[in-house]
Amino acid sequence: MPKRAKRKRGLLVVISGPSGVGKSTVVRRLFKVDPDLLMSISSTTRPPRPGEVHGQHYFFVTEEEFDHKVKKHEFLEWAKVHGCYYGTPKSFIDDMLTKGQTVILEVDVQGAASVKRLTEEGKLKAATVFVFLIPPSVDILAFRLKKRKTEDEELVNYRLRAAIAELQVMEKYDYIVVNDKVESAADKIKAIINVEKERTLLN
Repeated sequence: MPKRAKRKRGLLVVISGPSGVGKSTVVRRLFKVDPDLLMSISSTTRPPRPGEVHGQHYFFVTEEEFDHKVKKHEFLEWAKVHGCYYGTPKSFIDDMLTKGQTVILEVDVQGAASVKRLTEEGKLKAATVFVFLIPPSVDILAFRLKKRKTEDEELVNYRLRAAIAELQVMEKYDYIVVNDKVESAADKIKAIINVEKERTLLN
């Protein structure tokens, strides 16, 4: 009698790291390496940066709209970061994981902690892997933050102090990837995804 094929399970890949480490750049490269991946789009109350498009990079909402969604429990996780709110729409994640898709969730350290808590409590029924991006050095992190030129010096210094503090939580993640070169970091995350997808088939 032939073996019964195991149902393919979806995989949620949570990519996090300190502000300025280059999460978005690495994730964009990751999607070039593997176009079949799906990106979770977050809602935020912060204003769009130059070149950002509503519905593509973020869902830009007012604080009133965000608060309404929180009260209706529409977010997988949400947090206030540097004075603005960010949240991950729950319905998209649930639908894609049920279909066996691999979903990339790029979030800040607070958001990743919220998702990890849900997995530990058994409230998130999905295979989940946590990847923490770190810079080659603190000096390079400071350079990247200042290079943005989208924020004043006071806010840049605040972000740098916060980023250094966020580096202290890296041991709580499944994998740590050094973002020395974007291409190399993306390739490493792709390799991690391949390993974790095989693991979901074995469990």
